[in-house]
Amino acid sequence: MRSSVLAVAALALPALLAGCTSKGGASSSDDISVTASDSACEVGRDSATTGPATFAITNNGTKVTEFYVYGAGDRVVGEVENIGPGLTRQLIVSLPDPGTYQTACKPGMVGAGIRHDFTVTGQAHNTGEDAKLAEAAAGYKRYLTAQVAALKDTTASFVAAIKSGDVEQAKKQYPVTRTYYERIEPVAESFPDDLDPRLDLREADLADGQKWTGFHRLEKDLWAQGLRPDTGQIADQLSTDVAELADGIDSADFSVDPIHVASGAQTLLDEIARTKITGEEDTFSHTDLWDFQANIDGSQAAIASVRPILDERNPQLGKQIDQRFADLDTELAGYRRGDGHVGYDTVTQDQRAAFARRIDALSAVVSQVQGVVAGS
Repeated sequence: MRSSVLAVAALALPALLAGCTSKGGASSSDDISVTASDSACEVGRDSATTGPATFAITNNGTKVTEFYVYGAGDRVVGEVENIGPGLTRQLIVSLPDPGTYQTACKPGMVGAGIRHDFTVTGQAHNTGEDAKLAEAAAGYKRYLTAQVAALKDTTASFVAAIKSGDVEQAKKQYPVTRTYYERIEPVAESFPDDLDPRLDLREADLADGQKWTGFHRLEKDLWAQGLRPDTGQIADQLSTDVAELADGIDSADFSVDPIHVASGAQTLLDEIARTKITGEEDTFSHTDLWDFQANIDGSQAAIASVRPILDERNPQLGKQIDQRFADLDTELAGYRRGDGHVGYDTVTQDQRAAFARRIDALSAVVSQVQGVVAGS
């Protein structure tokens, strides 16, 4: 690890993290207000017409919350995470088809949430009519397809090492495999039946009686408690769940919404702010910096897919985003070692604060992309 990093101000890390989660555009009279608390989710309107819709979510509770909009089959069409107490966040979603959707607040960021039906009326809205929007969707779909194919391949190698008892090889493969997942995690979160928790739930987030599967259960086996009698079964389940994700992305009815892509770019940065800056994500292996890099890569790829739209409508914002990504990449470069990164347990609190500041600056500009793509 380098002996000196960018100078940091005397700011506490929790304050910086709060800054990372306070992004959101100013509300307008057309926004649908959402007032969330620990026990309620009050949505200002229960209907809208087809096309983009903007929700302004204020958390008046004591717990960090999330807000979701669900379409048919419980498919997530938009979400905003990590809304701390007292904060307001904006979510722009595309509602292309008439029908019944659902809104949900998730106090504590757990469970099915406090849900309400939300009716969308009007004519079907074809978001692919604009050539640039259509190309953005196609370009990001190509990126997803490539990433999930690599995820399947690396998962197969990771699982094979575990089942053969080669712990050291499995440890080497663990962060490599997770890289492909972390780049596209917001897409995994959009699939029903708790696919993302099955793949990526942390031990600290387990509900009473919930079966723990996925990467982090295997991480604990490899680094903390040794291989268990059911480790092989957990590894096989990981393969099955990754295959489910790949099949979902490859299916004919899977579509990409450019507004959701822009939202996903922000969500990936929120992932860093919420669990990775503090070292909560890979608590046994301390491979958090691999996840940092993957989330940043995924956010940058999402922005790249909508960049022609951004350059046409707000070229100055695109230049600001480029500079913020470059600044963050420079910060991360000092922690790279060979093809990987140093252990996050060797990164000091002051150095973590420097990362938080970089993420905060990047998040401030990326949060504006949704509105530009939606034309609002």
